[in-house]
Amino acid sequence: MKFYDCHTAPSPRRVRIFIAEKGLDIETVEIDMREGEQLSPAFRAVNPNCTVPVLELDDGTKLLTTAGIRHYLEALHPEPSLMGATAKEKGVIADMQWQIEFGGSLAIAEALRNSAPRMKGRALPGPVDYEQIPELAERGKQRAQRFLDNLDAMIGDKPFVAGDNYSIADIDLLIMVDFAGWLKMALPEGAANAQRWYEAVSSRPSAKL
Repeated sequence: MKFYDCHTAPSPRRVRIFIAEKGLDIETVEIDMREGEQLSPAFRAVNPNCTVPVLELDDGTKLLTTAGIRHYLEALHPEPSLMGATAKEKGVIADMQWQIEFGGSLAIAEALRNSAPRMKGRALPGPVDYEQIPELAERGKQRAQRFLDNLDAMIGDKPFVAGDNYSIADIDLLIMVDFAGWLKMALPEGAANAQRWYEAVSSRPSAKL
């Protein structure tokens, strides 16, 4: 297998941590998105969507999304389980993932891509250029702040966001919180549950990748 990565982007990091937690050793190709390498003819031949991550399988099949890659790797290497071992765990983890994605990650991406000067004319990832919409940037910030404000209650006294076991929901939430820092946003002061959780997941070796 071959993993197409970009160390400066949050989405590939979701897979990079997943791979590390599984203890896998996969050949990696770094794509420099800051230099626009994802738009090059060479990479378009790998992924016409011009996005990373990509996992190329031994038979040439290419998985083009974090969801597809992680589902494949979980099925291929079920231990340690990162997507739930029981029907209930799978459902709760998937539910948490959706909340993190919609309320947090997509809101931050909306704010950043519609305000950052270096993303002018590139408000959405992919092969097509879209102009920024400043109103979406402001809405994204409001949505992200609301999510961060509610995070302490979401975590509660659980050791991990979806329950007793570390999962992809923790991976996605860690990356979302770090991603919020790009907008100079952070966990609210006094959010003891969220701070405890963040310190625990950030201390895992995989989080340093």
